[in-house]
Amino acid sequence: MKKIFAIFIISLALAACASEDDVFEISERFYVMQFMEVQFNREDFLGRTIRYEGIFGLMEWYGSDSFYFVYRNVIGCCGPEGTLGFELYMNDKRAPEIGAWVEVTGILESFIYVDQEFLRLSVTSLIEKDERGEETVMGF
Repeated sequence: MKKIFAIFIISLALAACASEDDVFEISERFYVMQFMEVQFNREDFLGRTIRYEGIFGLMEWYGSDSFYFVYRNVIGCCGPEGTLGFELYMNDKRAPEIGAWVEVTGILESFIYVDQEFLRLSVTSLIEKDERGEETVMGF
């Protein structure tokens, strides 16, 4: 039964990815699941275009390094679990106000930081939206 459920969930995630110009659309309803699909199968997604909506933020590491990212808050069975989103390589795009709701489109790439591999989006489009989606989504 678990195998059938897993196949069903993966099918839903993959169905959402087939859209215009082979853009992988991360939807609000399957946000966490689709992010996990990208993480677990990163080799299949590197170099592909990904689009999703979320909160525009600034993350500061160790007081010196910082980066922009688009994220949503994730809540699990026992309360808040954190945030989930991709770091952004802005490509000279104008950064909106921190906390703005945006739609981001970019090419998924990997990079090394302090001897560890991470994923980020090389931004091709960043659009501020008036209507906000769900800022907090359910995790596993």
